[in-house]
Amino acid sequence: MSEARHTFQADVYAQNARFVPALGVPAVDLLDPRPGERVLDLGAGDGALSHEIVARGAEVVALDAEFHEVGAVRVALDASPSMVEAARATGLDARVGDAQALDVDGPFDAVFSNAALHWMPRADAVARGVFEVLRPGGRFVAELGGHGNCAAIRVALHAAIEHAGGSSDGVDPWYFPTAEAHRAVLERAGFVVESIAAHCRPTVLPTGFAGWMATFAADHLARVPASAREATLADAVRRVETVLVDASGRAVADYVRLRFRAHRPA
Repeated sequence: MSEARHTFQADVYAQNARFVPALGVPAVDLLDPRPGERVLDLGAGDGALSHEIVARGAEVVALDAEFHEVGAVRVALDASPSMVEAARATGLDARVGDAQALDVDGPFDAVFSNAALHWMPRADAVARGVFEVLRPGGRFVAELGGHGNCAAIRVALHAAIEHAGGSSDGVDPWYFPTAEAHRAVLERAGFVVESIAAHCRPTVLPTGFAGWMATFAADHLARVPASAREATLADAVRRVETVLVDASGRAVADYVRLRFRAHRPA
């Protein structure tokens, strides 16, 4: 499996992917943050759901002198400097970090993640790191892409890359597991899995397939020469539009989400 190295730009993400945190609120509901808790938001992006957690009434935590009154979220950890700066601009204690080699002061009452774990192919390392920073009884709640996520989009991208003379071998950076496979990952790390299930979630893309690909598939397009990328993008969009545009002309991505809640034994 290829190593994920994709880096988001906050302005592009805000334009094309604001639906990601908006649709992540049910995962926050499953987290059920409580007053006085310390929560690690793993892969927090620009902090939209971090603030949703704070809004649920969790106790304020005093941080360093630069960022105060963050609320439940002690640290928002994301690997993209641009996204971290966007989160910091909203008052969060946001840090650049590698969740596959987690190095952050615990313990936490809970670890939360939305739409980030599928960018972390070393899933066992992530699970072990989360386990270590949780207090006994602490919970791990997350949503990520599941098996089959964006399959038609990925096939269209691969075909367009090959048509342009590039190679699509190993181009996908994502970890999209089945519920059974990820349950095993969590249990190997020592977690007790309370619930884990995949569900199909057709998702309307506000800026269409071109916007999605510009945000999430720039590394795919880098497989072809710069002079061919615009045409390759257009080719991929044409291919996927034949199957994923609905009757009203909307671009609807074939999302599959995997949501789970687990805890470290007390």
